[in-house]
Amino acid sequence: MHSTVWSDEDFCKILSDFPSLSREINGKRLVYLDNAASTLKSKSVIEKMADFYLYHYSNIHRAVHTLASEATVEYENAREKVARFLNAENTEVIFTSGTTMGINFLVNSLVKSRLLGSEDTVLLSQVEHHANLVPWVRLSKFYGFKVEYIKADEKGVITNEAIQEAKKHKPKIVSLTGQSNVTGQQMPIELIRETFDDAILIIDGAQLVPHRRIDVKKLNIDFLVFSGHKMVAPTGIGVLYGKKELLESLEPFFYGGEMIDKVTFDDVSFNVLPYKFEAGTQHIAGAVGLGYTLDYLENLGFEKIERHIEELSSYILSELMKLDFVEIYGPIDNSHKSLVSFNVAGVHPHDVAHILDENFGVATRSGHHCTQPLMSVLRKGSKIDFPNSTVRASVYFYNTKEDIDVLIEGLKNVKRWFE
Repeated sequence: MHSTVWSDEDFCKILSDFPSLSREINGKRLVYLDNAASTLKSKSVIEKMADFYLYHYSNIHRAVHTLASEATVEYENAREKVARFLNAENTEVIFTSGTTMGINFLVNSLVKSRLLGSEDTVLLSQVEHHANLVPWVRLSKFYGFKVEYIKADEKGVITNEAIQEAKKHKPKIVSLTGQSNVTGQQMPIELIRETFDDAILIIDGAQLVPHRRIDVKKLNIDFLVFSGHKMVAPTGIGVLYGKKELLESLEPFFYGGEMIDKVTFDDVSFNVLPYKFEAGTQHIAGAVGLGYTLDYLENLGFEKIERHIEELSSYILSELMKLDFVEIYGPIDNSHKSLVSFNVAGVHPHDVAHILDENFGVATRSGHHCTQPLMSVLRKGSKIDFPNSTVRASVYFYNTKEDIDVLIEGLKNVKRWFE
């Protein structure tokens, strides 16, 4: 039995929609456990995108010919699907190239709009991806605002006590990951919102949104960013959600065509939301593909996807804990979701990942995972010779417990080979 949430027949259909999974790597069945970096793509979604490109594609808005009308309808339908998925308004959904662009957009726009000044503090955590750390740190050098951090413990865990302790910084903006791409910890967004009730709350949803349905209104999130490619959608497309009243007060980050109302030689007035923030020709097919993907995920049942990933998350964590030569990072409880970062004592992560791929067909990721500051925290608490990087195995809805069993067997062999 591959899944306890889908029938065998339905799960086989799911697997058949991802042809990569039928590949062999050096004679071994591909076991794809690199989903936190990017997920595989659905054949059925790709076929619908190909149909759009071949028969319905044109630049959107403005033009009145048939292809332009069809493309515009598909593009705006995709926006509506995203809004419905997040429980937001259509005008609050802005298409971007991904999470990184969304965060850069916000940092620059908040500064330009004078909603963030030299007397203000931005609060991050020590587990942030570089995408949610570098823009704040670099622009603080130019604009003078302070950057403070919620401290992580020696395993990289953000505790409720650390969140409460960070209240002393009195931040104007709190910008946090919804789920760490290294420790797998899903952050207590409700507690964070309650604790920093008067701050602008930005959530990096790159790892969170593919695994947990987010209601932006219920959680009272001010801004949310995420990427399509981490939830089986195309690369190069992402979303920035923002509360309407905040978006209306922001100066755009990008300027150009489409986002304007009136232009003279002296000044510019901007288009209405959300077009005010979508300068130039957008990744039209990417947005349409994201819309098709949301249809696909809803058809599978997002609640079923969540349950399946919950089961796999628990299983991979429990199986890795049985290996006394493996050091695991992150919480050892049910806040640990979808991915596990670890090291094999005495073996460099790159060697582990290479052997898993070459000898067992298992795709994992090794490195610092764009979290170099977090690596310095994990090194302090490590009981092994910590190499400033880890191996990361991450699951999605098309993975199985059998995949994890192959990983575990591979790790046992890695350890034997290096003894």
